[in-house]
Amino acid sequence: MMKTMSGGNCNLNVPAKNSYRMVVLGASRVGKSSIVSRFLNGRFDDQYTPTIEDFHRKVYNIRGDMYQLDILDTSGNHPFPAMRRLSILTGDVFILVFSLDNRESFDEVKRLQKQILEVKSCLKNKTKESADLPMVICGNKNDHSEIFRKVRTDEGENLVSSDENCAYFEVSAKKNTNVDEMFYVLFSMAKLPHEMSPSLHRKISIQYGDTFQQKSFRMRRFKDMDAYGMISPFARRPSVNSDLKYIKSKVLREGQSREREKCTIQ
Repeated sequence: MMKTMSGGNCNLNVPAKNSYRMVVLGASRVGKSSIVSRFLNGRFDDQYTPTIEDFHRKVYNIRGDMYQLDILDTSGNHPFPAMRRLSILTGDVFILVFSLDNRESFDEVKRLQKQILEVKSCLKNKTKESADLPMVICGNKNDHSEIFRKVRTDEGENLVSSDENCAYFEVSAKKNTNVDEMFYVLFSMAKLPHEMSPSLHRKISIQYGDTFQQKSFRMRRFKDMDAYGMISPFARRPSVNSDLKYIKSKVLREGQSREREKCTIQ
């Protein structure tokens, strides 16, 4: 099965087994979108714009193999709890963000971590899958003075101490401190190519789309580079109906006799 991604005048076919969704969750004003911006284009914007829900897609050619990473940057206000639950159900890797100078945002991350584990456990019981759940808990704004800190380092570390698929990082999206390292560890836990990390592939534009998926793809200027990443500027979030069908197919498994009980989305 292949997933087709349209980008301008090109169509990129990515095997379904190489397609993943990264979900970024956390309270408002903690820097979720800033971390996503650092990941996608290495930039930081000082101006705050509230996020309702942003969807991004990045496609990679790594040693001739195609990968797709969908990124869901969620709202900190979560006005629609069912949508947040659906985002969790369809996510493959997770980043939970809080601000080191905001105790309430840390408490929200603890609630989110618990909810993700509960929702994914429900889905795992229905599908009989044994997949791991890669997750990073990220304390942002470590560039601020220690006098403003409201969450100790050991408190963050305690959240991940009992789970080898969960890691804790203190980062600064503004100063770009520990951001690359965080993504490297997240992708390693997810058993994804480490070249998906921002600093380990060459970023190219959509103009190369028509030849991007060729196994022999190389750029003359970077003959020794064998990992490339391209942002799709026209990506659209899959519809709610598509996500529900995806979850339903995982639970019911065509051809298998299972109870039709589902993880409720409410």
